[in-house]
Amino acid sequence: MQMHANQLTVSPETVRTLVEQQFPEWRSLPVRSVASQGTVNAIFRIGDRFAARFPLESADPDSARRRLESEAQAARELAGRTRFPTPEPVALGEPGAGYPLAWSVQTWLPGVVAAHDDPAQSPAFARDLGDLIGDLRAIDTQGRTFAGSGRGGDLQSHDAWMETCFGHSEQLMDVPQLRRIWAGLRELPRGAVEDAMSHCDLIPGNVLVSAGRLAGILDVGDFGPADPSLDLVSAWHLLEAGPRKVLRDHLGSDDLEWERGKAWAFIQAMGLVWYYVRSNPAMSRMGRRTLGRIVVETSLA
Repeated sequence: MQMHANQLTVSPETVRTLVEQQFPEWRSLPVRSVASQGTVNAIFRIGDRFAARFPLESADPDSARRRLESEAQAARELAGRTRFPTPEPVALGEPGAGYPLAWSVQTWLPGVVAAHDDPAQSPAFARDLGDLIGDLRAIDTQGRTFAGSGRGGDLQSHDAWMETCFGHSEQLMDVPQLRRIWAGLRELPRGAVEDAMSHCDLIPGNVLVSAGRLAGILDVGDFGPADPSLDLVSAWHLLEAGPRKVLRDHLGSDDLEWERGKAWAFIQAMGLVWYYVRSNPAMSRMGRRTLGRIVVETSLA
């Protein structure tokens, strides 16, 4: 079942043809599809060193290209700025072989995503996560501020989306309870804190793990300025209560920052549960788990 109404089909044969036509120096390298819970790109390995990413949703070709160029610039800016490996841009491919959009090639990072090697009980992983978030926040914004329409700006701007999510979730979850939680979270003030550089999507599928430690970060194309609490979504997406406290203590988060992180995790998780319940059950289950952690923590507060 497709995840999106306008979803594109990308086969290994298509990728092989595009590679042979546009990057003949890689013609001898094997092309392999990568199983992923991701919802934005189809991922293929080219040999052992590269990963090709193909946007899954149909879009205006010029806009799609600009998006990929922006992602590559973000990846270049982040490269080497934290001790944890991140993908680096290699090339930009052109439409062809029946695929209508530009596509990108990055370096391949070894490791297992946290969705498959759960670090939720690891205090060491929580400290690593705190180090990562601290490293990201320390990078100069160069005067930039959040300019997007997604997560990272004003909580109350998501009210309409929350209503959509609540409406679609009536048969899936305890919506009255979730509405009460959102009623409190949406009132959290921003405070006087300035935007900070953030990964902006620290979910299990974007985090690499090795032996219970953080081994690398994927999907860095949204790296940019945002509410500094945004990357705290990882506390509820990735950690159980004990390691979650380790992360908070490691970062020194005050009550407002911590609660706003919870609010961003809530917004993201609410959308995952119903939207992907049939087309991507693993993502839907991730949203349920995050909301379950938020419900428990809220009930104990």
